[in-house]
Amino acid sequence: MKIALASDHAGYDLKEGVAEYLRTHGHPFVDFGCGPRESVDYVDYGAKAARAVVEGDCDRAILVCGTGLGMAIVANKFKGLRATPCPSEYAAEVSRSHNDSNCLTLGGRTQTLDTALRLVKIWLATPFEGGRHARRIQKISDIEDETFK
Repeated sequence: MKIALASDHAGYDLKEGVAEYLRTHGHPFVDFGCGPRESVDYVDYGAKAARAVVEGDCDRAILVCGTGLGMAIVANKFKGLRATPCPSEYAAEVSRSHNDSNCLTLGGRTQTLDTALRLVKIWLATPFEGGRHARRIQKISDIEDETFK
C-alpha cells in the first residue's frame, strides 16, 4: 500500500513525524509537500495528494493542516475519495471498518505526534468490513456519479 502524504505549513512538523513513522514501519509513501518554513495554501498540496489516489498512483492519503478540516474538505471534492478527520482512535477505526476511508486527515495544531501516530497505526491496520457497510459506500458512489460532472 502506497501512501500519498501532504501538508501545509501548519501541518508540516506533524507530517514529518508521520513520514518517519511510515519510513520506519516499511510503508511506502510519496511526499507531495510542503517543505519547511513555506507558507502555503493547504488546498494546493491536498489536491496533489488526492489526485494521486484517484488516479491510482497511490492507494491512500494522509493529509495534515492546522485542524485536518480544510484538507478533508479539499480531498472530498475528488470523486472516489472518502477523507475523514479522525479526532479519536475509535473514529480512526470506524472510518476504515465502516466507511472504507482512503484518506486520513490530521491536525498539526490540534493533535500531538503521539496521538496522530496512534491514529495512523489504527487507520492503516483496520480493514473494511464490507457487508452492510459496502451497500452504504455504494450509495455514496452513486451520489458522486450523480453530482460530480
